Amino acid sequence: MGYQVLARKYRPQRFADVAGQDHVTVTLMNALTQNRIAHGYIFSGHRGIGKTTIARILACALNCRNAIGSALRPTPEPCEVCESCLEIRAGNSVDVIEIDAATNRGIDEIRELRDAARYRPSRDRFKIYILDEAHQITDAAFNALLKTLEEPPDHIVFMMATTQPEDIPQTVRSRCQHFSFHAVKLVDIMGELRGIARHEGIDADEAALSLLAEAGDGSMRDALSIMDQAIASAPLEDGKARLDASQIRELMGAVPNAVFERIMEAVNENNSAQVITVANELLDAGNSPAQLARQAVRYLRSCVIAKIAGLTPDGPGTELLQISPDEQRRAARTAALFTEEELTRFLQTMLRTFDELGYRQEQRFHFELGLLKLVHLRRLLPVEEVLSSMSGAGPRPTPRAATQTPSAKSTITTTPPPSKPAFSPFDQDKTRRYDGIAAGGPEPVRAPAPVAVAEPIRTAPTPPPPPVAVPASKPAPVPPAIPVAVPTPKPVVELAPAPVPEPAPEPEPVAEPAVNPFGNPVAEEPVLKPVIQSAPEPISKPAIELTAEPEPVLEVSIPQPTFSIVAAADPEPEPAPAAPTNAPAPSSNGEAEKLQRAASDALSASKQGSASDAIEDSTFTIDGGEIRVQTHLSKTMLPVVMNAEAEKTVKDAMRAAGAGALKLIFLPGASRAVTAKAPRAARSGSAQAKAEQHPLIQQAQQLFNAEIQTVIDLSEGK
Repeated sequence: MGYQVLARKYRPQRFADVAGQDHVTVTLMNALTQNRIAHGYIFSGHRGIGKTTIARILACALNCRNAIGSALRPTPEPCEVCESCLEIRAGNSVDVIEIDAATNRGIDEIRELRDAARYRPSRDRFKIYILDEAHQITDAAFNALLKTLEEPPDHIVFMMATTQPEDIPQTVRSRCQHFSFHAVKLVDIMGELRGIARHEGIDADEAALSLLAEAGDGSMRDALSIMDQAIASAPLEDGKARLDASQIRELMGAVPNAVFERIMEAVNENNSAQVITVANELLDAGNSPAQLARQAVRYLRSCVIAKIAGLTPDGPGTELLQISPDEQRRAARTAALFTEEELTRFLQTMLRTFDELGYRQEQRFHFELGLLKLVHLRRLLPVEEVLSSMSGAGPRPTPRAATQTPSAKSTITTTPPPSKPAFSPFDQDKTRRYDGIAAGGPEPVRAPAPVAVAEPIRTAPTPPPPPVAVPASKPAPVPPAIPVAVPTPKPVVELAPAPVPEPAPEPEPVAEPAVNPFGNPVAEEPVLKPVIQSAPEPISKPAIELTAEPEPVLEVSIPQPTFSIVAAADPEPEPAPAAPTNAPAPSSNGEAEKLQRAASDALSASKQGSASDAIEDSTFTIDGGEIRVQTHLSKTMLPVVMNAEAEKTVKDAMRAAGAGALKLIFLPGASRAVTAKAPRAARSGSAQAKAEQHPLIQQAQQLFNAEIQTVIDLSEGK
C-alpha cells in the first residue's frame, strides 16, 4: 500500500480516540446503551474537527454484529473485528452509503436516494446514509427528502455533516438531532501531535509542536497536514527528522512574534523611524504584506486578551489564549505598555488595514501606512481626560507627542452663580462658535448688566420670551433676580452703526426715569417693527459698549406664570380690504347679535376654535323665518370648518337662546381676500377678561401700545 498522510493514517476509529468532542461522544454512547437511536443526525462545526469521523464510528456502532456487553464488545464502542466493522472502516459496506452532497446536490439524486431508502438493508441492522457537506443540497432536493425525514422507515438513519448549518432549512433541522462540534483546544492538538511524533520517530521540540498547533487554528486535520509537510522538509539527524520552530516558520511564510513585539515597543516610544525600519526588513525579506498584517492582527488580539485577563509576564497563563506559554508571556509584556483602550484601537486599525490589502494594488504602502497609524493613535488623549480638563477639575492636558500653546482670548470677569450647574461640553462649543466669527463680520451682541437701551437691531422672526399674565385675583410674588445667560446667535443678528452723540450741555434736573414692568430703566419708548426688513428709526441715546468678551450674565426677574399671553407691538396701519360684494348689510337687530354671541360661546365651550372664530367674524341677518350667516370662508373651506358637529352645536345654542324654529343658512364669502380682524370683546369672567384687568398687562399696553390677541389659561388642565 502506498503512503498515507497523517490525517488518514491516524484517523480515530473509536469514540475515545476523538479529541476535544466529549460532549458529542458521551451523548452518542449513552444513546447506544439505552437504545435511543434517532433517525436523523446533523453534525456541524469547524473544518477538520471530526464530524465525518464520528459519523463513521456511529455507523460502525449501529451495525456491529456483537451485542453491547458481550465479551468482544463490553462497551458501546464498535468491536472493530466483525465483518460489518471492517467493511465500514474500509468503505466497502453495502448498507452504509456515504454521499458527497456537494456533487450530488440536485433533486434527481435525492429522489433516487428516497426510492432506495424504502428497501431494507441487505445484511446489517440499519441502512445508513452519510451526507457530507449537506448544506450544498438545494432547497428543492431538501423538500423532496422532507417527507422521508419526517416519517422514515425503522431501518433508515440519516447523518448529515456540514460546516454551515444555517443553510439547511429549518424544517429539516427540526426533524433531526443537531450536534454542534467545538474547535479543538491547543492542548488537545499538541497532545495528539506529540503522540504522533513519538509513534513516527520524529524529534520535535515543544516550540515546534506549539507552532504547528497554532497553525491548525482549532482544526486537527489542518495541524496534521502542516506537520506532514514539515516532516517532509525537515533535516535528518541520525536517520530521524528534526522539527525546528524556525524551519516551520519559514515553511509557512510566517515571522516570529518577537518582530511584532519590537514594533509595539517602537510604537510605545513614539519612534516612527524604527517602525518603518522593521517593516522594511520584513518586506525586503519577501514576506507578503497581507500575511504580515494577518499576523499583526493575531498578535494584537493576544495582547488585548492578555490585558483583559490581567496576564503578567511572570504569572500563570490563561485558557483565553490558545497559544504557547512563551507567546503568552510575550503578549503580556506588550500589553503592559498600553491601556485597554489603546490596544483596542490598535487592533481595529490593523483589522481595517488587513481588509484594505485585499483590494489594494500597492499593498506595501498601505501596510506601512497602517503601522504609522499605530504611532499616531498613541498620541491621542482619552476623552475622559479632555472632558475633565474642560470642566476645570484638573490641569489642561498636554498631548504626548507635542505641546500646544492655547491662543490668548479676551475674557471678562463675571460673578458665578451660587450653585454651579454640572459641566456640559456644549458650553465650550458655544464659546468657540462665538469666538470664531470671521474678521470684518458683525460682532455678536452681548447685553451687559444692568440692561440699558441698545442700538436698534434687526432680528430674525424668532420672538423673545412672551410676557406672563397673572389673574388680578391671584397675584404672584416676584422672585429674586435669576442670572440668565442670553447668547445671541450669530447668523440672525445685524447691528446698525451706532451714531456718535454730540456733547450736550449740563443736563437739568429731571424726574425719575420710568421703569418697565421688569424693573429695568427705560430711556425712551422704542418703536418695534414686526417686519424684519423694515429698519426702525434710530434712538438718539448712547449705545451700549459692545466688546469681544464672552457674554456676561443678564439678570431677569421672571414672575410665576399662570397665563401666557402674546403682546404684539403696534403694527403699521394697513388699508382695510374692501368688504365682499355679496355680503348683506349688517343687521341692526339686537336679536341677531345675541344669537351670534350664543353660537360663538357654544362652539368655544365645545373646543371647536376654528368654527367659533368663523362665527365670530361672520354677519348674522334675520330675514323672515331664516337666519343667514354670511361667513368669510370659501366654498371649499365652509363645509370643512362648519361641519355637521359644529352646525348642530350652533343650532342647539340658538334654540336655547330663543331662536325658535328659524332656518339656519351658511353663506360662503365671495372673495378669498383676508380681512382685518377686529379685536374681540372679552366675555365676563373669562381668562381674557381677567388678563385685561391685571395692572401689569394694562401697564404693558400703555408702554407698548399693544393689544391682547391670545390668552392661554394654564389652569384648565389641572
